Amino acid sequence: MSALTVDHEPEQGWDDLVRLWKEKDAPEGCKVEIIEGIITVSPTPSWDHNSTADSVQRLLYAVIPSDWRIFQTQEAAVPGRKGLYIPDLMVAAEEDRPVPGELFPVSRAKLVVEITSRSNANHDRIAKAHGYAQAGVPLYLLLDPWVSDSPTATLYGEPEGGTYRTLQAVEYGGKLTLPAPFDLAIDTSELPVS
Repeated sequence: MSALTVDHEPEQGWDDLVRLWKEKDAPEGCKVEIIEGIITVSPTPSWDHNSTADSVQRLLYAVIPSDWRIFQTQEAAVPGRKGLYIPDLMVAAEEDRPVPGELFPVSRAKLVVEITSRSNANHDRIAKAHGYAQAGVPLYLLLDPWVSDSPTATLYGEPEGGTYRTLQAVEYGGKLTLPAPFDLAIDTSELPVS
């Protein structure tokens, strides 16, 4: 199953898009996101996708401060790009918790991790990368087992003008290092390849 888009007026404002997003009754386990102003429903992630998220999450728990959290299903608002993403993993400080009823502004995230699926790879590679950069998320880790040549892990950082600089890119099998405050080496040979 691939990602589906939901019919709505193309020129709707941010508040209208969020209202429609909240009203969507998607099948259990599906992700409903707003990407570039389009409401998108993605299927339940695969076993390998979830295993990758679990592996990275376990590594992150060993290095983050006790008052930081790791989320797998937290919405992340990017109003400037008409986006409401649900990252595969997101690290945020407890002190940045949104007030009840508020969407979490992704600009408060310390790190966002996306793992591509066959149905959403271009969203993660292009639209979300620009959205996270525009919001000023300091680090974006893209784990991409669906690259046509070979699976690749890319760490982006230093966001400026809606664009990231590539800090490091390795084919699966190599080690990728997250800089401070994480100081974490990820051995991509241990990540499943779909």
